[in-house]
Amino acid sequence: MVCAELAPLAKTGGLADAIAGLSVALASAGHDVRVLLPKYGEPEPAARVIETFVAGPDYRYLRVVTPLEGVRVYLLEAPIFADGGIYMGDARDAGRFLTLADAGTRLPAALGWIPDVIHCHDWHTALVPVLLKSRSAGSRPKTVLTLHNVGYQGIFAVDALDPAAQRELATSIDASTPTPTVNFLRAGGASADLLTTVSPTHAREIQTSAYGAGLENLLHARRADLVGILNGVDYSIWDPRVDPYIDAHYDRNDPGAKQRVRQSLCTDLGLTCARNEPLLGVVTRLVSQKGIDLLAALLPELLEGSPARFALLGSGDPMLESELAAFAVRVPRRISFTRGHDERLAHRVLAGSDIVLVPSRYEPCGLTQMYALRFGSIPVVRATGGLADTVQHFDPASGRGNGSVFEHADTQGLAWGIAEACRWFADEPTWARLVANAMACDFSWDHQVPEYVAAYERLVSSAGRLR
Repeated sequence: MVCAELAPLAKTGGLADAIAGLSVALASAGHDVRVLLPKYGEPEPAARVIETFVAGPDYRYLRVVTPLEGVRVYLLEAPIFADGGIYMGDARDAGRFLTLADAGTRLPAALGWIPDVIHCHDWHTALVPVLLKSRSAGSRPKTVLTLHNVGYQGIFAVDALDPAAQRELATSIDASTPTPTVNFLRAGGASADLLTTVSPTHAREIQTSAYGAGLENLLHARRADLVGILNGVDYSIWDPRVDPYIDAHYDRNDPGAKQRVRQSLCTDLGLTCARNEPLLGVVTRLVSQKGIDLLAALLPELLEGSPARFALLGSGDPMLESELAAFAVRVPRRISFTRGHDERLAHRVLAGSDIVLVPSRYEPCGLTQMYALRFGSIPVVRATGGLADTVQHFDPASGRGNGSVFEHADTQGLAWGIAEACRWFADEPTWARLVANAMACDFSWDHQVPEYVAAYERLVSSAGRLR
């Protein structure tokens, strides 16, 4: 595995959780799994260096001990990553993640170990297949590139790369514009032996102009080599029976202690929330993709027309941050907004809320709704990507379904989805059935790993095309 994030060492969101969960699950199934990611700034508190490999004048590899059982983890130590941030958000990231890709191609030789597959994640590592092809005259490991989010592609002006890199990546440079550019994800998407994305529905969506973000023609042309495999959940952490961050433990056979988690959360956030007043939680990045601007626009109506309370956690768009913070100041007993990422609070919000909002305009997979389901917190989601694959709209008459699903990415759609969930919440027997359905869902990696293994095996035992 080559990646920019890996929980618990470096994390900004679900990408880190997904790669860690997949790696541990593959290792527990008997596979030899090794992960490379950058060492950002000072040594991570969750990692202890046990071995060093000198790879060249510009970087070296550090093997570290981590909580990821059975997985060998290597940190790439290089001056270009010494600033400490995971992403700079500017042209510096071109050189940083080109360095990671270069190191990813060279690590096997440094270890004296030849993997069957090098699995790359998102644009940060998408140049690994490109560099391997340009450098390998003979046999080489097969390459897999997982598209976790095609909305982020790593597009840079060519002059962000040094001359040697420009020469090596010449076939990946787009010179059709006044300023020639290189698109890391497009280059990797054209070069990798296999492409995966993180849900079956999203694999179909990204072949269309509505969701492909300009890559739809490439992805449609490579549809025989594109497979959607749903992300899994690590229930050794994200489960109310064992979660280390929540104030009480419970399960679907005895969910009563969820109320203690809820009350503790409300007390700490300064919210007044009676049993008959639904608590709506949000844990997300505050970007357009996530649809939280729809919630912000809808909040005045929800405050006026419903008894709902809100526990909001996230960061991103400064305007959205300011808007949500202003609501929290205006009605502090009904809305709490915490800016930033707080792992403990994220667990508490997802476990303590009655309803969790995931109103994404698009969502390749989404882990939030799967975490919420296991906690007995009912997700309100838009019908897209992995949200559509994991949440089915509840039917009180038949008792089937596990959440509220709306179709249109607008305030009316979100308002309808929230109203449905609040209507079920108001009827105790209906709500109990819905919560039981939610907590019975199983999205463990045990179900997803066999699909990855089957794809890897077909890749290394054939010409690499999936039928």
